[in-house]
Amino acid sequence: MLLQKEATNTIYQIIQEELEIIHQKIDVIQEQLSILPPGKLTVTKNQSRYKWYISNENQQSYLPKSQKSLAEELAKKKYLSYKLEELLLEKKVCTQYLQYFAKPYNKSEQLLANPRYFPLLKSHFKPKSQTHDEWVNTIYTQNKNHPEHLIHKSLSTNLVRSKSEAMIDTALFQNKIPFRYECLLQLGDLPFFPDFTILHPITDQIYYWEHFGMMDNPTYAKNAFSKLQIYCSYNIVPSINLITTYETRNAPLDIYQIESIIHYYFR
Repeated sequence: MLLQKEATNTIYQIIQEELEIIHQKIDVIQEQLSILPPGKLTVTKNQSRYKWYISNENQQSYLPKSQKSLAEELAKKKYLSYKLEELLLEKKVCTQYLQYFAKPYNKSEQLLANPRYFPLLKSHFKPKSQTHDEWVNTIYTQNKNHPEHLIHKSLSTNLVRSKSEAMIDTALFQNKIPFRYECLLQLGDLPFFPDFTILHPITDQIYYWEHFGMMDNPTYAKNAFSKLQIYCSYNIVPSINLITTYETRNAPLDIYQIESIIHYYFR
């Protein structure tokens, strides 16, 4: 059931992203159509010759070869009009799917939130939101190294070590994604403190997010790659259950990247 849920959620995300692309394509085509000449093109064949006609309302007139450029523009208009019809149909189908599977597997949570049923269920089940809150608020072992570097306050009130971490922390908090900052992760004999340990809000799968902020520093980059090797040796793999972001002085992390990552993994 969990695999089925994850598969559905993945398809849901893919269709959401596809719908955004469709919207962009529709906007481009509509803009192109708005500057093309009025009228519709009809092409007929008379023996081995083709004749062009332009229709405006109920009138049809012949287009001579000297007006080939107009015929080309009208042919382009017809092609784009058909393309627009196809995209609008794709949009309709994607929208219907998203509406049908909106908030997948949420009926059980809705039942727990229903005051008629909750008194009968509360001794057996907890609302997922309550379980997540308990996970977030449970005391855990945090990184005690260099507390003097915890100088950036995020919207969640966490103190973090960099402006980029503050952006990630705030974005997770605003998107109501359960997470812990620098929570101990024991890998064999090695204590690790991933920047963020995240509980997927739908599947309850654990993800880790490491931000590497000085990749233009050779020593820092070497240590970052060594850290990733250790993660992989314990089946914590980038793009699967480990999220990684990077920046240099000339290529800082921005909020659009962060929001895109959160949307991809957790929505």
